[in-house]
Amino acid sequence: MDLFQRFCAGFSALAWGTPLLVLLLGGGLFFTIYSRFLPFRYFKHAIDVLRGKYDDPDAEGDIDHYEALSGAIAATVGMGNISGVAVALVAGGPGALFWMWISALLGMATKFFTCTLSVMYRGHDSHGHAEGGPMYFIEEGLGKKWKPLAVFFALAGLFGVTPMFQANQLTEVLRTVVFVEVIPAEANIHLVNFIIGMVILVLVSIVIFGGIERIGTVAGKLVPVMVVIYVVAVLTMIVMNVEKLPGIIDDIFEGAFNFRSVGGGALGAVIMIGAKRAAFSNEAGIGTAPMMHGAAKTDEPVREGLVAMIGPFIDTIVVCTMTALAIMSSGVYDQTAKKVDGVLLTTEAFKAAFPVGGAGVLSVCVLFFALTTLFSFSYYGTKCLGYLIGADKKHYFNYFYVCMIVVGAMIKLEAIINLIDGVYATMAIPTMVGALLLSPKVRQASIDYFERMDKIDYKRRY
Repeated sequence: MDLFQRFCAGFSALAWGTPLLVLLLGGGLFFTIYSRFLPFRYFKHAIDVLRGKYDDPDAEGDIDHYEALSGAIAATVGMGNISGVAVALVAGGPGALFWMWISALLGMATKFFTCTLSVMYRGHDSHGHAEGGPMYFIEEGLGKKWKPLAVFFALAGLFGVTPMFQANQLTEVLRTVVFVEVIPAEANIHLVNFIIGMVILVLVSIVIFGGIERIGTVAGKLVPVMVVIYVVAVLTMIVMNVEKLPGIIDDIFEGAFNFRSVGGGALGAVIMIGAKRAAFSNEAGIGTAPMMHGAAKTDEPVREGLVAMIGPFIDTIVVCTMTALAIMSSGVYDQTAKKVDGVLLTTEAFKAAFPVGGAGVLSVCVLFFALTTLFSFSYYGTKCLGYLIGADKKHYFNYFYVCMIVVGAMIKLEAIINLIDGVYATMAIPTMVGALLLSPKVRQASIDYFERMDKIDYKRRY
C-alpha cells in the first residue's frame, strides 16, 4: 500500500508540471481573449437558453439543456466543493482560493469552446448513435490521423472518472458522523469501510444501470435540492461570522501573491494547488463535461457551449467560495487544519457553527453531492469504453466502476487525490490540444449564431 501511495504521489507530481499549468490557464486565457470575452458578454443569453427559451424537442440528442447542465454539475458540484476546497486550504492556504477563482473564470471560456465542439463534431458509436466528447471532436474535427490522441483521451478517461474520491469521503462521513454511535469502538475500520462501500455500491448500481436518461432525470431532481440545502447552510455560517470576512479576504489576496505563502512553499506551488483543485472541482479543460453536453438535444453547438460555461461559475465561483469562507470563518481552520483534511475539516466547521445538528446537515449534503457525482461519472466511463471497443460492450465499464467504489472506500485519501490529479492531467492534454486547434471553427460558429439571434430578437421586439 505504501508503494502504491508513493507511485500516486510521483505520478501526480510528474503530470502537474509547468507545461500543463500553461496549457490549462494559458489556454483558458487564449479562449477568453479570442472569443472577445464571450462568457461574460452573453451570460444572460446562456441563462435564457438554460430556461428552455430556445428548446427544440425534435433536435438530435438524448437530454435537454437543463438535464445536460444538471448532469454535468452533478459530476462537478460534488465532493470537490465540500472536501476538495478543504484539501486546497490545507495544502495551499487561503491564497489557493484566489487561484481557483482565476482558473474558474478562464475555465468558463474553456468550457464554452470544448462543449460547443462536442455538439459541432458529434460522432457516432458502433450502433450509429450520436455521441459527443473530446475523443469524437478530435477525430471528427481534426481527421483520422489524430485518432491516436482521441484514443489516448478515452484510455485516460476510463481511470479519471473512477468513483474512488467520492466513495472515500462519503464513507468517512458515514463512519465518523452518521453511524458513529452504532459502530463499536473496537470494530475493524477496514471491515466497516468495506461494508459501507458495499452499501454505496448497491445504491449507485440501481441508478447507473438505467442509462443516461435515468441519470439526467435523477440529477435534474437532486441537484437543485442539494445545492439549496448546502447553500443555505454555508451562507448561515458566513453570516454568523460576518465580522471576520474582511480579514479572510485579506488573507486570500495576501496568500495568493505571497512568494513564501504556505509552510515555506513558493508562489508557484500555491498557483498549482489552486489550479488542481479548480480542475477537480469544475473540470474545465479536462474533457468530461463535453461528453455530457454532447448528449444534449440541440442542433445549435454554440447554444450548448453557452449553457456549459455556466458550470464553472456555479461550481467554483459560487459554491467553492462559500465553502471556503464558511470553513475559515468558523474558527476551526486555524485550530484543526493540520490535524484533519478533506470532508472532516468541513465537518468540524459545521459542528462549530451548529453544535446541534450541524454534522447531520452536512451528512445530508455529502450524501446528495457524492451520489449525484457517482451517478454521472459512470456515464462518462461508458462513453470512453464504447469509443474504444464498441457500443455493445460499453456497459462492461459499470462493473469495473462499482467495484472501484469499494476500493475507494478502503484506501487513503491522499493516494486517491494524487491518482485522480495525475489522470486528470493526462485527460487535459488531448482535450486542450484539440480545442485549441479547432478554436477558429468555434469562433466562426459563434459569429454566425449571434448574428441570427440578433435578427430573431429584433423581430420579436418589432
